[in-house]
Amino acid sequence: MMHLAETLNFSGRKVVAAWASVPFPALRGCSLPDTLCAYQQDVPWKLLSSCREQEVSCCFAQSVVLRGLGRESHPSSLGKQPPSPFHACESTEQALQHYLHTMFPGAFSTSHVLEQPCSTLPPYPQFFSPLLTRQGFLLDKPPCSSSAAVESIPVLAALQSSPVLRTLLYSLYKDLQKLNTRRWASFFSAGVEQEDFQEALQELRTLSECYETGLEADESDDEADSD
Repeated sequence: MMHLAETLNFSGRKVVAAWASVPFPALRGCSLPDTLCAYQQDVPWKLLSSCREQEVSCCFAQSVVLRGLGRESHPSSLGKQPPSPFHACESTEQALQHYLHTMFPGAFSTSHVLEQPCSTLPPYPQFFSPLLTRQGFLLDKPPCSSSAAVESIPVLAALQSSPVLRTLLYSLYKDLQKLNTRRWASFFSAGVEQEDFQEALQELRTLSECYETGLEADESDDEADSD
């Protein structure tokens, strides 16, 4: 994880945010391009890190892994006009890569697609919707009979070097700045010098600034004025 985070970061950045879709919202019998076409306004995964999500999708670099889509989910439009650029791709991995370039233009993106799904057999908790099949794919409508336990699910996970981290890091800096270090004598008696603490605090603020874009920079100026 540490080496992957280092690979995704440059220009002074050191931290990545985690995203996931559990399960990945694929309809039973539909291909990955079919699913991606339904999410061209917003990505089908959610932020796991304690950051404030942004309305506009943006990141500097990312690594995305999708697992649980087998051959039946590969595009099959031979001899026909592809309904979308995603359907024109030769593989699910190419379709996912094209989707990432479309949703995050200019970002460095890597993607991998694995056929093996994530197992959800006991003792995995069964907190899934009745709209899921045993293989974790979505149904158009609830089944007539009580559905069996979900045995596996398709999952997407992503690590992003993203501007959403700017707010998290800056908030941490502000919280630490409010500490009255004179009340933490035992902390500094362990060998931490006051100057080292202040230097680390400034490095944290500098790190948060590495994740700024134009909008975050304007917001940072407003916050600096209020300091």
